[in-house]
Amino acid sequence: MNLKALTSICLFFAASTILTAQQSVPVKPRILISTDIGGTDPDDNQSLTHFLMYSNIFNTEGLISSPSYGNGSKQEILRMIDLYEKDLPKLKKHIKDYPSPDALRKVTKQGRHGAAPYIGYTTATEGSDWIIKCASKKSTQPLWVLVWGGLEDLAQALHDAPEIKSKIKVYWIGGPNKKWSASSYAYIAQNFPDLWFIETNGSYYGFFSDHGVPEKLKGKNYYDNYIQAAGHLGADFKNYYKGEIKMGDTPSLLYMMDGNPADPFKESWGGSFEKLSHSPRIILNHSTTLSDTITVYALLDFQFKGPVIDIPADSACFKMTVKAGIGIQEWDGFYLGNGNYGLKYAAKETEVLSYQISSKIPGFPEQSGQLVVDNIWPGKKRPTDYQLGANWYTDKVDPGLFDGIRQGAKTVLKWRNEAMLDWAKRWEWLR
Repeated sequence: MNLKALTSICLFFAASTILTAQQSVPVKPRILISTDIGGTDPDDNQSLTHFLMYSNIFNTEGLISSPSYGNGSKQEILRMIDLYEKDLPKLKKHIKDYPSPDALRKVTKQGRHGAAPYIGYTTATEGSDWIIKCASKKSTQPLWVLVWGGLEDLAQALHDAPEIKSKIKVYWIGGPNKKWSASSYAYIAQNFPDLWFIETNGSYYGFFSDHGVPEKLKGKNYYDNYIQAAGHLGADFKNYYKGEIKMGDTPSLLYMMDGNPADPFKESWGGSFEKLSHSPRIILNHSTTLSDTITVYALLDFQFKGPVIDIPADSACFKMTVKAGIGIQEWDGFYLGNGNYGLKYAAKETEVLSYQISSKIPGFPEQSGQLVVDNIWPGKKRPTDYQLGANWYTDKVDPGLFDGIRQGAKTVLKWRNEAMLDWAKRWEWLR
């Protein structure tokens, strides 16, 4: 065999490997999406557009508005379904079994507005009740709960019906969402450590990284090259980041589309993960300085004593103002009873943060401090950590899989081009 022929064969097999990298999914998965769409970050709108265009490959049992921060509501989900309805005739020319718009509207529910208090849950919502109802169905398959925002409705459902823990599997986009939903995360990790749970704090960033991405597929160029206002969904897409791709929640869908989702160790469009045996919890009951270093994504549990006051336990009664980078944000703190006060927080990235704790309560122990956030998750073990069961998974710690400062991001980034080109085919259907 001559060199030219051998080269051609090698190129053929290389191309075949690329084309067949996506693996078949054993069965059409049952999914429920909990999203903070319509809140402060419009990337959920981008991800919901992607979901709607691929909704034929899922059994969708719930679309829940769960804005732990911001003003999101189920009306925004319903608005997106209206756009999908207008594009559906074109989509169905290529694939027949897309869900009807009315079927999607029927499973769209309103969850909790705002973060849970220190205890991690409050009262049932339409959304949390729907999680329980879907999880309680008789089925040989688990219900996959894909969480794109806060964990409040999931935590509430587990609190109200703890028996559903064996019937669900969770893929959670953590990172900044962990900061907004720290109390609910702590409740789940402490009380349901044996839940099947993927916690991706860094891997999902790989989907909107442009490192090594061809020019046409880069986030700022994809809209003009592939979407081009195709259909009603395409015209609407320009309203989010002016069409630049972010879609930080989409890896949860990609994970369900590529191979057996029950195997978190596999390589997939939505990442590859490893077991997490302990989730860092750091109790802070003293003022901190720049000599204090904490673990990125760790649960920071501020606890301190103050005056005994006559208000219900778990009432918001003080504020923590945090300055990190160039941003300033404010967080509620809570009275725990008997002169005890507490607040939960999680830092989303390597940074130096400054905080100030204050209240109008007479005699309240106001304080301020600083913390250095490292970039090693989960880091060293501490006696105060949440001890997790056999089925909690997270971003791979291999330094070679970091994309910049984002742990595990290359496990998603390596498949980004393939996933985006696949999506481009469906945009072509809407022309």
